[in-house]
Amino acid sequence: YEYPKQYMEEGLIFEFDVDAYFQKIEKMKSRYQGQIEILAGIELGIKPELAPRLNQLVESYPFDFVIASSHLLDNYDPYFPDYWKTIHNDADYAIRRYFQSIKENVEAFSNFDVYGHLDYIIRYVPDKAFQYEPERYQEIIDKLLTTIIQAGKGIEVNTAGLKYGLPFAHPKEELLKRYFELGGTYITIGSDGHKPEHIAYDFDKEANLLEKLGITHYTVFEQRKPIICNIKNFVL
Repeated sequence: YEYPKQYMEEGLIFEFDVDAYFQKIEKMKSRYQGQIEILAGIELGIKPELAPRLNQLVESYPFDFVIASSHLLDNYDPYFPDYWKTIHNDADYAIRRYFQSIKENVEAFSNFDVYGHLDYIIRYVPDKAFQYEPERYQEIIDKLLTTIIQAGKGIEVNTAGLKYGLPFAHPKEELLKRYFELGGTYITIGSDGHKPEHIAYDFDKEANLLEKLGITHYTVFEQRKPIICNIKNFVL
């Protein structure tokens, strides 16, 4: 909702016909009954002022799973160069501000199950020599993770970072470990696949990493209720 006008004028219009989506879901459930389980989910782009509208949307449909995420920062999309020009390519500032915005979003809106790709902004830092070290942002990271945990929510492990050439999934392992150290209880695993070939991208690699970190379980959601699964039974 309320995607910035400067990008919509370029033809980037994010429209989601929820009724048509659920009609398609029902057709697919019927077609593949007894073969695969099909669940209904939605990813919400969060801004604090959208909280009432997002609540109404989520409460109006029988979603199994709701991901909250941050794609906009001060009404710019960091995917595009114009954001970085406004801050003179200051990666440190952008990362801190992005983490702060997640905290603000969760304080305003909590009708979701997990928060997605917590360090998404790293993909788009213009300086490709920039070294992303989470400990430099530990204070704001701890605040945002504590806010998520106090809201009773999980975080997503998103393998799109690997797909885009980063040496880690989102979030980087330091954030993932810190989430559990602070009392977090569950993660989901997603590939953020925009094409069929990206479904379950590098899930085997990520499952191995999670085990090395001592993470033994992941979660799926049905009817907005968490179902805990053993990482050893992770099926590709």
